Amino acid sequence: MTLLELRGVDVSYGDLPALRGVSLTVEAGEILSVVGANGAGKTTMLRTISGLMRPRAGEILLENVRTDRLPCHAVVERGVVQVPEGRKIFPSLTVWENLELGSYTARAKVERALSLERVLTLFPILGERRRQAAGTLSGGQQQMLAIGRALMALPRILMLDEPSLGLAPLIVQEIFGIIAEINRAGTTVLLVEQNTRQALALAKRGYVLENGRVVLAGSGQDLLGNEHVRRAYLGL
Repeated sequence: MTLLELRGVDVSYGDLPALRGVSLTVEAGEILSVVGANGAGKTTMLRTISGLMRPRAGEILLENVRTDRLPCHAVVERGVVQVPEGRKIFPSLTVWENLELGSYTARAKVERALSLERVLTLFPILGERRRQAAGTLSGGQQQMLAIGRALMALPRILMLDEPSLGLAPLIVQEIFGIIAEINRAGTTVLLVEQNTRQALALAKRGYVLENGRVVLAGSGQDLLGNEHVRRAYLGL
């Protein structure tokens, strides 16, 4: 079942096009990866889905209901939640306070205690550091906190923007393992990554975005074997 769909979405920064006729679908229960070089339009796509930017043309639909004219808080209330590039935690607040802020919607507040339990089971280190200022955590721990905060909002679709950015290889492996675990627990995942090999290996399906356009689509394994992907993104 299609949960989220983009139909011919155009987005610009002033006169500079960032997305050009982007169409894609996210199926319920899957991990979908969107890969591409820096500047391909991946972050712009997520910001547009989140309601932080408005498309000049096209539609964004959640279960066949348009969301592209909704304010961003209303998009979150409908279960579309983004973990932004660079974590964007609140560094002066404690780990606990950051997590609580993730559950600001009425639906999430009701489930706050249970959500906290789930997040701390997934990320035990956050429980150990719950009274610590978030800005003093390591990069990997901050990424865990950013994901945990997003999970507190009870996402139906969890959108992750470059979760491996700036992390050591062992921590990257851990983060990708956690993403897989979140998906197995029932959350649909839309993953945007420059780490093409890891992202496509994790995903059921994927899209390749170049210069604001979708140029390839297919299963994760098919894209990993595609000659263009191998040359342009895997160095093979």
